[in-house]
Amino acid sequence: MASTLQLSVWTYPWDIAEQGVPAFLGEIRDLGLNTVSLATSYHAGRFVQPRGKRRKSYFPEDGTVYFRPSPALWADAAIQPKMARQMGEDGDMLRALVDARAASGIRTSCWTVCLHNTRLGMLHPAHVARNAFGDPNWFSLCPASPDARRYARTLAKDISENYRPDVIELETPSYMGFTHGYHHEKDGVGLTPEEDFFLSICFCDHCLARAAQAGVDGEAAKRWVAEQISVALDRERPERTFPDFPAKGIAAFEAIEPLFAFLEWRDSVVTSLVGEIRQEAHPDTKVIAVSDAATWYAALDLPEVAKACDGVLLCLYGEPVAAVAAAVIGMRRAIGPEKFLGAGLRLFHPELSGPGELAEASRAAVAAGADAVNYYNYGLVPSKRLKWIAEATRSLNSLR
Repeated sequence: MASTLQLSVWTYPWDIAEQGVPAFLGEIRDLGLNTVSLATSYHAGRFVQPRGKRRKSYFPEDGTVYFRPSPALWADAAIQPKMARQMGEDGDMLRALVDARAASGIRTSCWTVCLHNTRLGMLHPAHVARNAFGDPNWFSLCPASPDARRYARTLAKDISENYRPDVIELETPSYMGFTHGYHHEKDGVGLTPEEDFFLSICFCDHCLARAAQAGVDGEAAKRWVAEQISVALDRERPERTFPDFPAKGIAAFEAIEPLFAFLEWRDSVVTSLVGEIRQEAHPDTKVIAVSDAATWYAALDLPEVAKACDGVLLCLYGEPVAAVAAAVIGMRRAIGPEKFLGAGLRLFHPELSGPGELAEASRAAVAAGADAVNYYNYGLVPSKRLKWIAEATRSLNSLR
């Protein structure tokens, strides 16, 4: 476990720019935090800005990066990053935080979305995840694609070598679910949880070729999944076929030999990519994987992923205090005492009843073995609720 407890808040560059870096860092200190987790590669969204000075809602540019890419590192890369327009408008907030680190005492963590990128997916259709019918999931580059893997590795290499943050947080170095809050998602069928999952499983050419090299029959799995989905789409009403899913995760499909073998194999795709990212990143920058507790859809085997990098950060949004403690205890046992383990808590209404519950959840996470608590999200909650973090960090002093 880490000797110093990391206390961080996730935030966006435009929120820092609106406040101004000195005022922002002063607020971070007043909240009792010692780290900022800044979005450095991010996707589209629609955000309510309760404390915004320039606007009260914001639609960030899709699939862009919030740092200045090094041309030399990307010269021969098939998939290229795009620097966000916001950088030209507001400046380089990552550079500002890193440059202020020595004086401010506030560490910098780079919240880095790897493969969730609709803009790049549509530019590079040969490298997106595809379902059993060959239909693209545009928002997800496939982790089995060599060019997508190169993109993810180079993101971490570029950020770590040219900015030297303390930490890089890897979000979506993995597969993604079919349901993801995409623009105007519509499902008149009433997909069951298993059917929704089946539509998320990637059977692109990269996955099938890589699986075949490992001796796994991806084509058989693809045929079985296509048949299941075809039957489901022809039913008059939804009907559960695997009632133990998702409670049992992929173990619910253990009796379906080709599918289960393929799903188990997918873990190696993600784990090896995380290991490659760790290897390419600068050694002075810690690399951790960010995930919620339901990792089966993403093929994130967190104990194995933790071995491949420096640790994991579990997003435990909306979980009761007892569940937060149980999740951290279980993950600490799984990854061992030496690997970094963080807990992510969210300040959204109505997930928390008040500052007391946030403080209790924070204490529970640290007492259970967490090295860090990250709070979500600086710019998305009102000032009065943001101050709950200060009560939580004060309460953690009793555990030190």
